[in-house]
Amino acid sequence: MTEPPNTAAGARATRQERYVLGRKLRQRVARESHAQCPPAESRDPIAILTETDGARLSELLPIRYQRMAKSPFTFLRGAAAVMAHDLSGQASIGAHVQACGDCHLLNFGVFNTPESQILFDINDFDETLPGVDFAVDVKRLAASVAVAARDAGGSDRKAKSLARAAVESYREFILELAAKSPLQIWHTRMEIDRELELVGDDKLRGKLRSTIVKAKKDLDADDNFPHLAASKNGIASIENRPPLIYHFPAGADKDQTIKARTVFSIYRHSLLPERRALAEHYDLRDVAMKVVGVGSVGTFCAIGLFMSADSEPLFLQVKQALPSVLEKIAAPPAGWVNQGSRVADGQRALQAASDIFLSWTLDEKTNRFFYVRQLKNRRLGSIGEIIEAKALDVYANLCGRTLARAHARTGDPALIAGYMGKSAVFDDAIAAFAMAYAKQTDYDHACLVAALDPRTGLPTRTLERGAQGH
Repeated sequence: MTEPPNTAAGARATRQERYVLGRKLRQRVARESHAQCPPAESRDPIAILTETDGARLSELLPIRYQRMAKSPFTFLRGAAAVMAHDLSGQASIGAHVQACGDCHLLNFGVFNTPESQILFDINDFDETLPGVDFAVDVKRLAASVAVAARDAGGSDRKAKSLARAAVESYREFILELAAKSPLQIWHTRMEIDRELELVGDDKLRGKLRSTIVKAKKDLDADDNFPHLAASKNGIASIENRPPLIYHFPAGADKDQTIKARTVFSIYRHSLLPERRALAEHYDLRDVAMKVVGVGSVGTFCAIGLFMSADSEPLFLQVKQALPSVLEKIAAPPAGWVNQGSRVADGQRALQAASDIFLSWTLDEKTNRFFYVRQLKNRRLGSIGEIIEAKALDVYANLCGRTLARAHARTGDPALIAGYMGKSAVFDDAIAAFAMAYAKQTDYDHACLVAALDPRTGLPTRTLERGAQGH
């Protein structure tokens, strides 16, 4: 079958014509086939996880594996590479999007826009890549819903039902967006005030609204200050909180540090002119390492404290960008080497409104690429975690619709809608996949726990060659 048009060529076909093209894609990959979850040949989750250890800071690796070993849910969060490996052998539908690449439930969240609107959206783009089948993100989202439900003590029946509902919300919203104009799709946003109406628990809804009200009082202020900083003799600096926040040791090897002023100078020049002018009102005062996430642990992640001439603070986060795990599934654009730019560009494409400080930089001495963004608001950052923990059904459905909105911006919603259709065939298949992958994740998590050396906190062995999973 000829590859269907996804972008410029697709614009020359009507929505109805593209919907029909999407239906024809079922001849290439039957919707029912997505229920299959075969582990790849000679699959070794430990070997896959350790592939990038050489590019990470060795002293932080025990923290990475400790966090992953906590539960199957945290394991899955840090194992995007394992899932990409597993999905790499599955047939391509031919309906491509800018993929998030790591649609784990906890990689969504609430944030403030440049227009002071509070939105719910995807907030992790380390693995983003264009030209990837939409189903890759959907499968990871559904699997994380199933794993989260089981991790919280829910039955397999409940876990499957929640995963299915998340996929249904994705499919139905794609159908809705497929009827809209490109501009209407582009301006679609998940406003948190409206989304909270779906929370059935009055007490929980009240708590979330209270958090938003407090955050709205001064959204322009950086609420990480003074939480992460202290002032001494009128000089502000980041507080050490080892092992998760710490300053570069004196005389540290170049691989453990960056030339902060040079790196931030390159960053400023990568900004749009009006945003560069804004950034130049702030001067760098301090830089410290800050360990974040699960999958990111061990990569070079730091925060910079900037102050205006009138001592108004700004925290910027600098995160190392390694090649996307989705390169196991789809080749990156030819000649694309700047991984920081890849992340920043992907975030702008997928998010309804991106951080005004978002851009990229690099450290020429170590040949490391970074993306830079404002450190997220602590109060707003807690909202998504509360909903996920207390109202998983609402949260999972919201994530499904949010992913649909992101895919509709960067792919062809009519093509995707045509493939999925109006029945529950696709939903049921992905839900079955999610449950099979949840059980596979239990096995992979157990493998990691068994492989960890209690003295070093690092995996010391891999599975025997040919191990196929559980």
